[in-house]
Amino acid sequence: MAGGLLQIAEPGESNVKEACAGRVVGIDLGTTNSLVATVRDGNPECLAVDDAGGRLLPSVVEYLPGSVIVGRQAFLDAATRPRDTIVSVKRFMGRGPEELAGTETARRWTPYRFASKTGPVVRFLVANSEREVTPVEVSAEILKTLRARAEEALGGELDGVVITVPAYFDDGQRQATKDAGRLAGLDVLRLLNEPTAAALAYGLNKKSEGTFAVYDLGGGTFDISILKLTGGVFEVKSTGGDTALGGDDFDRALADLVVKRLAITVDDAAEQRALLDACRAAKHRLTDEPSAVVELRGRATITREDFDEAVAPILQRTFAPCRRALKDAGLDPAKPILDGVILVGGATRTPAVRAFVERLFQRPPLADIDPDQVVALGAAVQADLLAGAGPREDVLLLDVIPLSLGLEMMGGVVEKIIPRNSTIPTGAKQTFTTYADDQTGFDLHVLQGERETVDQCRSLARFQLKGLPPGPAGMARLEVTFLVDADGILHVTAREETTGKESSIDVKPSYGLSDEEVERMLLESYQFAESDVKTRLLVEARVEADRIINATRAALASDGHLLAEGGRPPIDAALETLARTRAGSDHRAIVAASEALDHASQDFAQRRMDDGLRRAVAGRRIGDVERKLE
Repeated sequence: MAGGLLQIAEPGESNVKEACAGRVVGIDLGTTNSLVATVRDGNPECLAVDDAGGRLLPSVVEYLPGSVIVGRQAFLDAATRPRDTIVSVKRFMGRGPEELAGTETARRWTPYRFASKTGPVVRFLVANSEREVTPVEVSAEILKTLRARAEEALGGELDGVVITVPAYFDDGQRQATKDAGRLAGLDVLRLLNEPTAAALAYGLNKKSEGTFAVYDLGGGTFDISILKLTGGVFEVKSTGGDTALGGDDFDRALADLVVKRLAITVDDAAEQRALLDACRAAKHRLTDEPSAVVELRGRATITREDFDEAVAPILQRTFAPCRRALKDAGLDPAKPILDGVILVGGATRTPAVRAFVERLFQRPPLADIDPDQVVALGAAVQADLLAGAGPREDVLLLDVIPLSLGLEMMGGVVEKIIPRNSTIPTGAKQTFTTYADDQTGFDLHVLQGERETVDQCRSLARFQLKGLPPGPAGMARLEVTFLVDADGILHVTAREETTGKESSIDVKPSYGLSDEEVERMLLESYQFAESDVKTRLLVEARVEADRIINATRAALASDGHLLAEGGRPPIDAALETLARTRAGSDHRAIVAASEALDHASQDFAQRRMDDGLRRAVAGRRIGDVERKLE
């Protein structure tokens, strides 16, 4: 019989050796390239994804009749099969058909065919239009390839994976990423925000404290996060970004410049793909060289100065989110005091980007780790920690939600349940009641955004709670619970307390917020803050006025005989005043008229209460009533 060593642990200690703790990896599912990493002997490292030992897997998927190609070969085939080869699919994750390609420049350089009747999600027509695929399915093909390479390198099936997402991904985009992982056969342990992953890769958790900015400009998304480290706890103080901004836009800007220089038009899909690839190669050369040549029916020489000028408007789009993130974190945007600025994403190799970041944050950025690999390495560290094989020192990661979550109230106003920049995982409860008599259910409308009215926020989901016993308005008690899990995904539960009836929903919108909507929502929340509050106060005053008017009229109709002599005219006058004032736009006047009606009807309300008590105890003995009250 073969011999072996027993592993012995002290009481309270884990008896699982690091080598036996499971095969877990971190995956950076990137717009341009994707990577997979693991921790070996306490050090994170990216695994090879091709036979040549390369660490970067191009995030490109080619669909042929009967087969799928992922990675380098698909990238090479993109110029000859542009409509059947999906590049930069991350930009389509969690988006709807009306958001297909974002900006006018993006639409001009998008060669894909889309299904005419797509429903709520984007569908690409591929394999000579014989097949329809969604962004989730395309992403799953990339993840399957990374999974196969990781299992080959680690010698067995994976036990879990951490997948990184932009911090500014909303609920729909996060859910789409998680669905892609499941479709690829992966056990997704956690969705980790990319800036937090970068901080882990830099080992910032080994410092005692500090405030850091993470500037993440990848191929298709931009994130800015302000992280504060205190006693081993990473807290994301604020986050911002643009889910449709990145190095791809640099390529398109160069393509526009080349087309202008050569005085040509490029409408053919294959030629478009060839030009974009040539511009990407030129962009890479311009990182180290003063000029580069792009050839397409002619030769165009692009200098670094030309490039810097072309991409300046794109870089400027990152300015406002950065200043807002600094302000939200309690820092002075004009003189931010930071302990470090971390660069993430391949686009940050560009000298123009690094110079822009240094001017913006007034300090040279950190770039010790390959910006292409830093996120995957951090994801591996987090996976290692979740698997229980990491270092013993505790690292707590506190991320935040990017936009407020709430419910629609009467009159079309929004009641915010969880405000933006709340640390996740998080939860909140709030109790509501019925508005009308004999109401037997609730329609719940979940919203996301910063404005005060429903029409200015984004609808996430609707669900109902039915079957409540009819009763007077205000008697039912509905407790609504919002829970945002560690992946940033929302779960809503509604429970009527007196009956115990319950309904719940996992908010999984089929597509998320566009970058323009996110930017608009935040800017307008500041711009229209005062007018929004006035609108909300007016709506709430009108809703309360309607309730009082209806309740008073119903009471007069049923119990008018209880009025004192001469008691009716003051109430009728107050009713008429409130009905007239309610139609105006002065919420203070409506509140005052409501209070006047309440004052005028106080004696009547007391008489109704006394009459109700008399009828309740009529014919009953005092002892029975006392026992009932006990």
